[in-house]
Amino acid sequence: MRIQKSFQKDDQKGTLYIVPTPIGNLEDITMRALRILKEVEFILAEDTRNTGKLLHYFEIKKTMISYHEHNKLSREEQIIDKLSNGSDIALVSDAGMPGISDPGYEIIQAAIEADITIVVLPGASAAICALVGSGLPTDHFYFYGFLPRKNKERKQALSYLQQLETTFILYESPHRLKDTLMDLRDTLGNCKISIARELTKKFEEFIRGDLEEIAQWASDQTFKGELCLVIEGKKVDKVNWWEELSIEEHITLVMKENEVSSKEAIKQVAKDRDLPKREVYQIYHR
Repeated sequence: MRIQKSFQKDDQKGTLYIVPTPIGNLEDITMRALRILKEVEFILAEDTRNTGKLLHYFEIKKTMISYHEHNKLSREEQIIDKLSNGSDIALVSDAGMPGISDPGYEIIQAAIEADITIVVLPGASAAICALVGSGLPTDHFYFYGFLPRKNKERKQALSYLQQLETTFILYESPHRLKDTLMDLRDTLGNCKISIARELTKKFEEFIRGDLEEIAQWASDQTFKGELCLVIEGKKVDKVNWWEELSIEEHITLVMKENEVSSKEAIKQVAKDRDLPKREVYQIYHR
């Protein structure tokens, strides 16, 4: 077991900061993120060219270390060594929260094993923006990310997603969107879907509706930029525990289980059954 006190500074070791960057609108970077980027010794960047533009815009001059999908394991020892010797380092991706469909998990895990403090800053996330703007239920949701490209793994993933009873989120590239919509339609049927594109940018757009009509509409459209798909979960017929009970039995059980008066029980039963309270009262006292 490890307990981390995030702001009790270790004089011997550095801190690894996980810093979200804007997904399109530069105004979305936080003041704290800018301060951290200015204060750290090194910045781990998924693409130093993209991060370089961000740093230039905010007039930040800092040494960057390339850290991406193809070199993340070979860089690990070098990064942990710098952190262990007192360097504070910030990890950024091209856009959004590092580690969410971007490199991050491995270096965070390695830092934890080396007793390095990890501080995660809050900030921009395409998945959360798309979810909240979708109009679909947000009380429970599942983030999947990109579907596999290989046919077998893709079918397995779709079969799994088909069973989800919660809203779920996918990322997709523009040139694969049409095929993905067709695959989703064939697997899930005609459920609700929202597609978010160009999030936070001038041409931000939400396409909301039934999967069948959107798949058909998209067949002759051209898309640019990464897209975020928010999809309705599997509908489940709700079975109420009280359906086999009479209203009188229902009230009596609520009184007993919740230790409430008949007045409170009648109010609860009326709510459960979507009936007028007066009607439930009259049935109970007839």
